[in-house]
Amino acid sequence: MASPTTLGKTGWRATIWGELLAEFLGTFILIMFGDGVVAMAVAALNSSGRAAEPTTIFLASGDWLLITWGWALAVTFGVYVAGGITGAHINPAVTIAFAVKRGFPWSKVPGYIIAQILGAFVAAALVFVNYRDAIGAFESASGIVRDGEGGNTTFSIFATFPAPYFGDSLIGPFIDQVIGTALLVLLILAVVDTLNLAPRSNLGPFIVGLIVAAIGMSYGANAGYAINPARDFGPRLFAYLAGWGQWAFPGINSYWWVPIVGPIVGGVIGAFIYDVFIHDVLKARGVQPAPDLEVEGRAVEERPEEERPEERGRAAPAD
Repeated sequence: MASPTTLGKTGWRATIWGELLAEFLGTFILIMFGDGVVAMAVAALNSSGRAAEPTTIFLASGDWLLITWGWALAVTFGVYVAGGITGAHINPAVTIAFAVKRGFPWSKVPGYIIAQILGAFVAAALVFVNYRDAIGAFESASGIVRDGEGGNTTFSIFATFPAPYFGDSLIGPFIDQVIGTALLVLLILAVVDTLNLAPRSNLGPFIVGLIVAAIGMSYGANAGYAINPARDFGPRLFAYLAGWGQWAFPGINSYWWVPIVGPIVGGVIGAFIYDVFIHDVLKARGVQPAPDLEVEGRAVEERPEEERPEERGRAAPAD
């Protein structure tokens, strides 16, 4: 995958620091809307008198659809924000998968991941500031002790935990994270592959948002579909500092590491599966990119046929 190059540009914004700013802000947007919609469902709607009771929460499919669509739009907006600079990884699992299978420089991987985690942490803090009174009101009405009985309910605003039907085992939640992230990365690669049916009119970010919505609707209940180590770890760290203590670290059955390792493993698996079954087949058949498409990070931009990539100072798409 190729991102826009910076030929003719000078100053620190044309270096990796500009890319890190983009990853920070893209992930910040992701968490602002993602954690924000969960705060609405868990604490704000009920505490503001917009539910049957002050303690009403998660009326099954209704609230779940609110959350899945909220996260879908969160991803869409995050990708639109950062896509023109970095391709909007906004997810360490995507960054690592692209380093393994798309030639993304390994030297940039640590910086990208740190920027993503910091963006998620800061956004979680701002969501807490905005909904602090609502969270407190819900906890008071429900008899919740933030670092004790029932605290996982409001902790869910920020990070994930496994469903109780897994008992003490983390095998099921780990497999869940591998599957969900494999699907995510596989489908992202399909969306950005100019040898395949890449979407035109800069619809790539919207399609990626739909992918996340589908994963949430189909695979979300097992473990909250983190499918993104930064999305879980950054807000989890904030939640620990904000008083959720044991629910954050070590988490239920020491769960904290599962939404980090599971997505990384799943992302790499998804990238290998897509290449073996689709991308390598397209290359073997000699398929050429559509003449009116050019990769813009994750998004795909239509361009006039007479306009060449080199004339715009952009790198050619990588295999």
